[in-house]
Amino acid sequence: MRITQAFNFEAAHRLPNVPQTHKCFRMHGHSYRVELVLDGPVDPVTGFVADFFDVEAAFAPLLKQLDHYCLNEIEGLENPTAEHIAIWIWQRAKPLLDALAVVRVFETPMSWAEYEGR
Repeated sequence: MRITQAFNFEAAHRLPNVPQTHKCFRMHGHSYRVELVLDGPVDPVTGFVADFFDVEAAFAPLLKQLDHYCLNEIEGLENPTAEHIAIWIWQRAKPLLDALAVVRVFETPMSWAEYEGR
């Protein structure tokens, strides 16, 4: 069984490794959506793969680090592409959420990165 919990945050960033003529070289912002997908058996007693409140509590400190900040100023996100943000979240959330299977980071409703910890 797979379950997904979604979170939103607002943040600014720029991509320092693209050409200066690329519009993402300039500082800009996104309304990000993060989806944490957990995979595992349904507990026969609770009926959960994981309690959504536990997922929320595990992700809350990471969300606090990201929301309304310039991502380039966060250690490990100096080049904050959606791909790097997904990996950054995975590395910090996986030790807290053993059943974590996928991290999705949406920069827009039409574009996202998906990381499965490989």
